[in-house]
Amino acid sequence: LERYPLAYVDYKTALQVDCSVQAAHDGVNRMTKALLEKDGVNWRQKLPPIPTVPVSAQTRWSIPSAQAPGANTPPATAPQGERDKTAAGMERAKMLKEEGNEFVKKGNHKKAVEKYSESLKLNKECATYTNRALCYLTLKQYKEAAQDCTEALKLDPKNVKALYRRAQALKELKDYKSSIADIKSLLKTEPKNTAALRLLQELNRA
Repeated sequence: LERYPLAYVDYKTALQVDCSVQAAHDGVNRMTKALLEKDGVNWRQKLPPIPTVPVSAQTRWSIPSAQAPGANTPPATAPQGERDKTAAGMERAKMLKEEGNEFVKKGNHKKAVEKYSESLKLNKECATYTNRALCYLTLKQYKEAAQDCTEALKLDPKNVKALYRRAQALKELKDYKSSIADIKSLLKTEPKNTAALRLLQELNRA
């Protein structure tokens, strides 16, 4: 129905229930792109509120399934206390990430880096790495930006933001060959990504 804001909220809610659902991660990436194109950089402000899933309903341990043999999540027998601790840690990590996002909106990238770093100690999340990489790019800390994107790509090998931001960082570090390789990988996923095509033109002239 092309009601992207509602789809985005549903995907985000699904990820709160079970953060290992790849389809929901892909959906969030697709909706982010669609909303960015439709509403510009302030698209988040137009979103309906995302409901908070109670911790009791969140999947924090693995239910054996044919798709994920030996998924490296704590087994169902993990003591309740441990599960609560994990859930609390992830909740805190999410809060710190949101605080980091607020600092980015205010243009305080140094403070944002601090918040993202604290969040990553509790939960290594792809989006937090790409957000911190964006701050490092703004602060001209290109080596750190590239490192964060590499960490993000370990978690999500086709992540468009991570590939694009690492390409930007590598360009500044004058590693044009690796930068072009990242852009070409990105364009396999999104052949019409205008920012990536523009960067590729710049790199070919470099």
